[in-house]
Amino acid sequence: MSSLSDPVLPIAHESMSQAVYRHLRERLIAGQFRPGERLTLDAVARALGTSHMPVREAIRRLAAERALEILPNRTVRVPQMTRSRFGEILVIRKLLEGNAVAQAARRIDAPALAQARRVSDAFGAEIRRRQPDIPELILMNKALHFTVYAACGNRVLLELIEALWLQVGPVINLDLRSGSRRIAEAPSAIHHDRLVHALERRDARAARSALVDDLTSAAEVILAGDGLAPDA
Repeated sequence: MSSLSDPVLPIAHESMSQAVYRHLRERLIAGQFRPGERLTLDAVARALGTSHMPVREAIRRLAAERALEILPNRTVRVPQMTRSRFGEILVIRKLLEGNAVAQAARRIDAPALAQARRVSDAFGAEIRRRQPDIPELILMNKALHFTVYAACGNRVLLELIEALWLQVGPVINLDLRSGSRRIAEAPSAIHHDRLVHALERRDARAARSALVDDLTSAAEVILAGDGLAPDA
């Protein structure tokens, strides 16, 4: 089971309920929980040093956003993603995230571009190691994507992308977790490098193409595996 206590987010200037919500939300977006993983009020409360009440409030918010589900026995778990829903979200992700990187190619500043290059290079080096650190790869993948998306300058677009990742985050890295050809062949590193090169050239079309290819190659492996739930 994922560690809930690393890292613990600072809670200054916000309510404990908001801090717990933000903590769980970030971990869901980053793919640090698995589909079907169960959470308990006790475990979350102990990890974050709080009572059940703010944890319960945070879980209710995340359930309303379809990021968690509360079962009839009051157990909380990360939802299973069906194959059809994954495919539907993928179509929307390509549109929204493709639009975001195209806008970023025109607007990204030097510090964000340098950060994207650093993360892309670190991801490429890690995934090509004999025994890559999969949790670290997952964090770097999220960091790279959102460094670029944030550079688009469109807050509404970024919020929509975050909402999709909140639902799909637990399955978005199943290809990396499976030890599939996505590790051996490292297509994600190739697409990331293409994306950053396109941003460096201010080439919106190439940036969109690299992003769509990255999402497509990951989805092919995920759909070919057994990590998604069958459609009802």
